[in-house]
Amino acid sequence: MQYQEQPLWSAERNPRHIAIIMDGNGRWAAARGLPRSEGHRRGVEAVRECVRAIGDFKVQYLTLFSFSSENWRRPREEVMDLMALLRRFIRRDLAELHENDVRVRVIGAEDGVPPDVLSLIREAVALTRNNQGLQLTVAFNYGARDEIVRAARHLASQAVKGEIDPGEISHDQFGAALDTGELPDPDLLIRTSGEMRISNFLLWQCAYAELVFVDDYWPDFNKDTLAACIAKFQARERRFGGLSARVSA
Repeated sequence: MQYQEQPLWSAERNPRHIAIIMDGNGRWAAARGLPRSEGHRRGVEAVRECVRAIGDFKVQYLTLFSFSSENWRRPREEVMDLMALLRRFIRRDLAELHENDVRVRVIGAEDGVPPDVLSLIREAVALTRNNQGLQLTVAFNYGARDEIVRAARHLASQAVKGEIDPGEISHDQFGAALDTGELPDPDLLIRTSGEMRISNFLLWQCAYAELVFVDDYWPDFNKDTLAACIAKFQARERRFGGLSARVSA
């Protein structure tokens, strides 16, 4: 798919927060007669390009769906390859991210994560905690339904202890109990590979996000693709359940 003729982005009506479901690594590799591991490796290269490009569009928050809580069901060898890629990404890229003032957050459950991977994740989060540039969130061992249940359990525990009145729990209070409690909701959700579903990703947070689905597999995602997605977002009228400006006028 070619993007050269897409309109350039404009700082006006720019998305503040973009979330991306990075899909299609395996199919990218299969289409080229390559092992799935090569697709995942090239997918990591696409992550690097995306993180470097996102700043050019003045986007403040980027959230990437890297590994779902359901992905543990994949063949053991593939899961091991994915863990190895994550280790290498953190060891190789953390210094560059920190140097560029990127703050790294990781959302998802810690249960079942290999101890050395968990240690590297905590190191990345701690090192970049005070950075003020791009706010990069990585969803790892993440599932939105699990996140919602964990938030509900947390609030229920507070209610049992008498710390909160269950009848007073608001949307804002529930949202603050989610893994993304420190983040604004995504304005734009992008999914690659032509699939048109959100696959248990940020179900609460994407209630009013604009959805853009692209046919490209994730390893082919680049700055031109990102520009085209942002242009589509900017061409839409966001009403958040209300009337359009044209109808209400």
